[in-house]
Amino acid sequence: MPATIPSAKNWIIFSLLLAATLVTTYLAGGFLFSISLILILGTHEFGHYWASRKNNVKVTLPFFIPAPPIFIAGTFGAFIQIKELIPNRRVLMEIGAAGPIAGFIVAVPTLVIGLFLSEVTPAETVHGLTFGSSILLAVLSKMILGVTPFSAEANILLHPIAFAGWIGLFVTALNLLPIGQLDGGHVIYSLFRVRHKLLSKLFFVLLFPLGYFWLGWLFWALMIILMGFRPAPLVDDSVVPDRKHKLMGYVSIVIFLLTFIPVPFSVI
Repeated sequence: MPATIPSAKNWIIFSLLLAATLVTTYLAGGFLFSISLILILGTHEFGHYWASRKNNVKVTLPFFIPAPPIFIAGTFGAFIQIKELIPNRRVLMEIGAAGPIAGFIVAVPTLVIGLFLSEVTPAETVHGLTFGSSILLAVLSKMILGVTPFSAEANILLHPIAFAGWIGLFVTALNLLPIGQLDGGHVIYSLFRVRHKLLSKLFFVLLFPLGYFWLGWLFWALMIILMGFRPAPLVDDSVVPDRKHKLMGYVSIVIFLLTFIPVPFSVI
C-alpha cells in the first residue's frame, strides 16, 4: 500500500521547527547564511523523505533542530523519522544514500558561489577560531581563490554563503561515517552486510585519536554509543543490491572521502 501522507500534526511541527531554525540560523550568521544552510539541510532530509515515499515506507517530514545563536551555526541539523521496517537492502541504500547525495549536489554550488565572494588575507592577520579543510574545499579554494585554505602564506575569510556550504559538507561527512544507523552505516550495510559490524567498530575506534585534535569527535562517539551500532532492521536482508544501488553506495563513499575533515575546528 502507498505510504501514508504526513498528518496535519506533522505539518505543524515541521513548520514551527523550520521557522524557529530560520530565526536561530539568521541570528547566528545572517540572512544569506540562514537561507543557504537551510536549503542544504532541507535538501538532504527531503532526499531521505523522497526515497522513503518512493518505496512506500512510512516516514515523517523533516524535523529541523534549532540551536542557540551562540552555537556556531544556530542549528543542530535535521532528521526524519521512519515509522516502519525498511523492506530490504536495496531500499535501505536508496533511503540512506539519497540524503547525502542530494545535499552534496546543493552544497557544492553553494560553496563555489560563496568562495567567489570570499576574501583572501595574510595568514598573520587571522586569529581565533579557524575551520578545517577537506579535499574538496582545498581543490575548490585553489581553483577559485588561488590559495589553499589556512596555508602559511594566506588565509580565507569565508563569506556567509561559503560558510553555509562548509557546514553543509561537514554535516554530510558526519552522516556518512560508516557506523551503525548513520547514513554511511546504511550504505555500508547495504553494500557489505557481513563487514558492517567490523567497519562500524573500526571507524568508531578511530574517533578517539581524532578526539585529541578536536574534542567534538569524543562527543560524536558518545552520540554513536547512545544510538547503537546495530544496522537498521529490515524485513528481508537477503536481497542483494543491484548495479544501480551499488553505484549509489560507491558515490556516497567518494563523497565521504572528499568532504571528511579530520580537524574541523582549531584555535590560533
